[in-house]
Amino acid sequence: MQTPVPVLMTSCPVVAVEAVVSAGFPSPAADYVEGRIDLAEVLVPHPSATFTLRVAGHSMTRAGIHDGDLAIVDRSLTARHDDVVVAVLDGELVCKRLLIRGRRMYLMPETDDPSYRPTEVTDRPGFEVWGVVTSTVRLHRR
Repeated sequence: MQTPVPVLMTSCPVVAVEAVVSAGFPSPAADYVEGRIDLAEVLVPHPSATFTLRVAGHSMTRAGIHDGDLAIVDRSLTARHDDVVVAVLDGELVCKRLLIRGRRMYLMPETDDPSYRPTEVTDRPGFEVWGVVTSTVRLHRR
């Protein structure tokens, strides 16, 4: 089981640009500089209850969560239907979408790979939600 890494809060201000960016032809954005935003404040609203985990695997790609992404997980939030959660399942940490249907709960993968199957976790021993994934970080330049 991977050990959660606590998030240490430090300020991380970056320039905020109030513009829509096209993924096609580039457009200069210098006229749209709005000020600064603090990424630590935006990504980690509850620092004492937040940790990060590195995602391994491909079961959540349709949710935009890919192998190697850094998941930011907030333990202060109560998991709700359709949240992406980190949970302990039979001693292993997993990242899946939580579906609640009536009194039944399921951990659902989000992938086109049929080898990943939903898992019912209703009243299952060895199941515990550790936290809600509030965002992920993916590096595009290696």
